[in-house]
Amino acid sequence: MKIGVFCSANNGIDAEYFKKTEELGAWMARNGHDVVYGGCNCGLMETIGKAVHEGGRKAIGVIPRVVEKGGRVSNSVDVNIACDNLSDRKDLILAQSDVLIALPGGIGTLDEVFTVAASRTIGYHAKTVILYNMNGFFDSLIGLLDDLQQRGMIRGKWSDYIQVATDLEDIQCLIGRL
Repeated sequence: MKIGVFCSANNGIDAEYFKKTEELGAWMARNGHDVVYGGCNCGLMETIGKAVHEGGRKAIGVIPRVVEKGGRVSNSVDVNIACDNLSDRKDLILAQSDVLIALPGGIGTLDEVFTVAASRTIGYHAKTVILYNMNGFFDSLIGLLDDLQQRGMIRGKWSDYIQVATDLEDIQCLIGRL
């Protein structure tokens, strides 16, 4: 299986996120999964790519040319899929992945999560996004989604498109159902 991962490219974040991301990448590799991700050499992106690569599986980087020109491509990238911009990156990661996991991240990660979820709501695909809610990182977002649903702003249930995992065991169970 190819697992798309959306996550932070920042280094100055909680060390626990790096530890849990490394564990996720090692689990992916042990279970024969490749990662499709942004391919940067910093933050959680570097951590997930390196863990999967060092575990003997493919790290497929979908890398905008501006990132490549800036010298920020990870040495762990096994397959480099070049793209023009972040919109292309999202489309390519979605197309290449069987399921997607969002790790802690910022505006870019949220954009990716909502692009995948919104395109699923109108039938472009049937792929799920899993929020890996490390140490409650996504609690505020989950509260917002609940509020939007309560106000009638979401057709159906948001949890039909976005799943939540609090640990690696939850991720294993959710992926095992696919």
